Amino acid sequence: MAIDHRKINLLLQRFRSHPYCVYTVETPHTGYLREFRVKEEDEVRPGSPLFVLERERNPKLIRARVNGRVQNLRSELLEKFVEAGEPVLEIWHPLTQEEVISEILREALTVITAPETARYLLAPDVEKRLRKDGPGKAQVKPGEDLLIMTFMKRETSIRHEDQPMVIYRVFFNPHQLVAAGEPLLGLCAPEEIPYLDRVIARIREEWPET
Repeated sequence: MAIDHRKINLLLQRFRSHPYCVYTVETPHTGYLREFRVKEEDEVRPGSPLFVLERERNPKLIRARVNGRVQNLRSELLEKFVEAGEPVLEIWHPLTQEEVISEILREALTVITAPETARYLLAPDVEKRLRKDGPGKAQVKPGEDLLIMTFMKRETSIRHEDQPMVIYRVFFNPHQLVAAGEPLLGLCAPEEIPYLDRVIARIREEWPET
């Protein structure tokens, strides 16, 4: 599938105008929202306390998983009973240069995603090719094993079923537990590589390091 250059340009424009990823923090279960530990516009880091949710007289402290700024804090929920999955606040996480590149590549490339939550390895031949040639040069053919999924002592091969392509980006670390639906590999046609290289060079030049 050819890269939609117009769509990539629009995505870059959106990131420039709103350089954040918005994470909505929801209640993990039912309970009473007893206390807020943050205020609107507070800066938080992973592990920062956000609010206290009480269930059956057992208080649970909900913490931030990303860094960023607190927005849209719903103070009207204080001392109220809330259902599981109730949005409580947002954390606006400022996108780093590498995160912008990763988001652009996820949109531009043909992405192989994890079919199940499991640990993944590169197929031996693909791993050798990547070590020798590197991302952006290592080619794969139709019917070739790309990855090995390991779960509960069971191994399953993931094959490349498309046209001959190049592995442009590896999104995971071997033996890492990857959630279902998360990206594993990003592939593209060889003729698209110069365009992708230009886009990444442009981001590195224009996007501030954070």
